[in-house]
Amino acid sequence: MRNRLLMLIVIAALPLGTAAGGREDAPPRRISRTVLEDKIRGGWAGQMIGVSFGAPTEFVSNGRTIGWPIEWKPEAVANAIGQDDLYVEMTFAQVLDSAGLDATTEQFGEMFRDSRYHLWHANASARRLLNRGIKAPMSGHPRYNAHANDIDFQIESDFIGLMAPGLPQVASAYADRIGRVMNYGDGLYGGMFVSGMYAAAFFETDVRKVVEAGVRSIPPDSRYARIIRDVLAWSAEAPGDWKATWRRVTDTWDRDDPCPDGALHEFNIDAGLNGAFIALGLLYGGGDFARTLEVATRAGQDSDCNPSSAAGILGVVLGYAAIPETWKAGIPALADTKFEYTNYSFNGIVSSTMARAVRIVERAGGTVTAKELIVPHQEPAAPVLEQWQVDPPTARLDSSHGSWDWSAGWDDEPSRGGRVKTAATPGAEVTLTFHGTGAIIVGRYTERGGRADVFLDGQPAGEIEARQVPRTHDNVYWHATGLPSGVHAVRVVVRPSRDPAAGGTSIAIERAVILGR
Repeated sequence: MRNRLLMLIVIAALPLGTAAGGREDAPPRRISRTVLEDKIRGGWAGQMIGVSFGAPTEFVSNGRTIGWPIEWKPEAVANAIGQDDLYVEMTFAQVLDSAGLDATTEQFGEMFRDSRYHLWHANASARRLLNRGIKAPMSGHPRYNAHANDIDFQIESDFIGLMAPGLPQVASAYADRIGRVMNYGDGLYGGMFVSGMYAAAFFETDVRKVVEAGVRSIPPDSRYARIIRDVLAWSAEAPGDWKATWRRVTDTWDRDDPCPDGALHEFNIDAGLNGAFIALGLLYGGGDFARTLEVATRAGQDSDCNPSSAAGILGVVLGYAAIPETWKAGIPALADTKFEYTNYSFNGIVSSTMARAVRIVERAGGTVTAKELIVPHQEPAAPVLEQWQVDPPTARLDSSHGSWDWSAGWDDEPSRGGRVKTAATPGAEVTLTFHGTGAIIVGRYTERGGRADVFLDGQPAGEIEARQVPRTHDNVYWHATGLPSGVHAVRVVVRPSRDPAAGGTSIAIERAVILGR
């Protein structure tokens, strides 16, 4: 696989507990146990409220703002019990609670491999790869994972900042360890940005400064950081008009998404764009809980995940007690109900997070007493820059397009949005000829999925393993990026062998996304 990976050193990562940015002599911060717990409770409550408020609108409005009324009833928060935004991050928290604070990336990957909930995009690709024996962190690397820049880790990173009060470097270190299970580059930075904002929110009431602290936790030359800096600048220029800033963000950054579901379509699950909408909600919400929810949701795209993080961060700033009653009134009735696929209820995850936060503060050189935590001052520090630079999509070629040359042995089957070509005969092959710098082949994973060899420009270039891992909703068969611009040929040949767990040898190809300039 010939990926173009830009690796530039921006700043060396500092040891945990070390101040950065010339603030070594800054005094530590004090927070009472009562206030700390209230803020942690506010963070989890904010997530629950935000995801429940936005759930009816998720990916309903892409490339446009939501203009219709969005209703809220306190009992609607029960929707959070079955939301992947919450239960996935809680299972990562469970790894820390069971294996300890030094749990490795590989251990998080093992948990993810064996999880039983439904997954999509980078998460699904990572679990599929882990089940094929590709261990973390390579399960999130763009060499194997074509969704590496997607939103997945961003929506699962909140718990990291919640257990690192005032410790953005600690938050980034955990984000780096966990986020690589399913993401890389900007996909990883989404989690660092979000967890960095949470870490700042324990000691900062100005939401603009919270967003600024979050962006300082990621490399300034990253695409993600450039997006957030634009939101900060444009919101300052138009402080009373969030839609004007939304329009500038959308016109500038809501394009060229290589995700095969969003390529050349309005759907966009890119971490950076959706991170911009989190920032938009916080900046234009101005500390008002309802306004923050409204803006982060009405910005569209992943409009339940984005208000979940925005309201979670603001929930830390305000604390649970200060969240307006109309928003949190439904929580007490389900506070001891376990979230799906987890051992945690709302009360349980608050208690677990509090215990981890105490241990983490101690590890960072802080002091913990019966009444308060004294937290050493820590400035955000950006890690080494890594970017998966993918040329924009130029074409979607369904299976009936003339760029495909199908041998005997392939059959046509109907498919949503087109047709799919299937073959189970060993030796059946197809060649895709395209002009560009990369291609993503999209197909179906099924219980009868087989195997195929892939050749790029006549050379072996990997394989397709089309057996579906249960509850894993992926559709990328194979991808290559960073090729020399020009004409390339990808040949796929069905193998006679199959995974012993598969029920057949079927390969089902739907389309290809072509990348180039």
